[in-house]
Amino acid sequence: MGGPGDPPAGTPEGAPGGGEDEYRSVVFDESFVRAARLQEFSAQERMGDHTRAVRRRPARHRGLSRQLVILAVLIAVAFGTAIYMGVRNPYHPPTAKRPEPLRMTVIPLAPAGRVPGSTSVSDLYAHSPAAQLRVGAAGINLPPVRRTSHFSDSQVMAALVTAKDYLVESSLAPDVLTGGSERSVRLLVDPEQLAQFDRSFAHPVADGRHAATGWLVRFDPAKTALADNRVRTEGALRVVEAGKNTLEVTSEHTFVYALKPVRKGTGGGGGAGDAAGTEEKAEASLFTVRREVHFRFDRDDLRMHRAELVTSATQAGPLACGGESANHLRPLLAGQKAKAAGPAGTDPYATGGATALCGSLAASAQPSLSPS
Repeated sequence: MGGPGDPPAGTPEGAPGGGEDEYRSVVFDESFVRAARLQEFSAQERMGDHTRAVRRRPARHRGLSRQLVILAVLIAVAFGTAIYMGVRNPYHPPTAKRPEPLRMTVIPLAPAGRVPGSTSVSDLYAHSPAAQLRVGAAGINLPPVRRTSHFSDSQVMAALVTAKDYLVESSLAPDVLTGGSERSVRLLVDPEQLAQFDRSFAHPVADGRHAATGWLVRFDPAKTALADNRVRTEGALRVVEAGKNTLEVTSEHTFVYALKPVRKGTGGGGGAGDAAGTEEKAEASLFTVRREVHFRFDRDDLRMHRAELVTSATQAGPLACGGESANHLRPLLAGQKAKAAGPAGTDPYATGGATALCGSLAASAQPSLSPS
């Protein structure tokens, strides 16, 4: 008999609430079947009642998947190949060539007669070849900037600006010209040349390597003073690419200085005011320096705003041929003239020194002042 509410003939087979209700608590989904462990009895085990015949199937190995193993092997091979190629690669980045010592010459130019002088600096310049020269850094003009095969416009400009800054600090700065600190010049020198630079100022000698006046222009402050800080300048800068890692700049400039003697007051009543008055009345004269400096720049120099100096050639006058000019320049001032003696003697058997050189200062390079 069916229960209440059931059809008279009972629930049809397969319909909800039929004979399968008692199995509804058991769910044989796919995950359950895959997770089940299969066991089966052997024929001999099934014949016995007292032995529990169970043969376990070997469990599936649950290690790394095959794809992960292959990926790990490929990564290891690629990493090993990269290391091998890095060790065996024949290409090595170019190393910067160590700068060579600066080679320098300082040639005095002796006047033929007495040095012209005047109490008016403007008259001196007006009657000399320096009349048309510009004043100070305005006379150091930069050429048109063009990129090269291996250097950009900005890198070429950096080389030219550094060379100009070096010329300004070493040839125009009043503190340097009057024998003051050379630190502003030193900051622009390649670090590999600083030992040579420092030795040139600590122990200057005319050996072609260690003259302070080969690095800069400076006068003996005990004897010479500037009559005018406005130095006249003219010249040119040229830049070329010397290699894929090197730029070279050549400078050729003429600098004209107005100088006067340093005189101290005499007498018991003389003081600083008397000395200053004496200096104001002293005649000034012109002193001309021709400098040719060859600069070299690698990429580190361009980035750090510094330069390697390759050669420096200085011609300066009026100077006495036999005078010492390694530490300071000692110009012949207004009214003075060079001695008849030539340059200092050169011993061809001596080693480590440079041959003494001397030239003559052309009359046309001096102011043409009418006699008073």
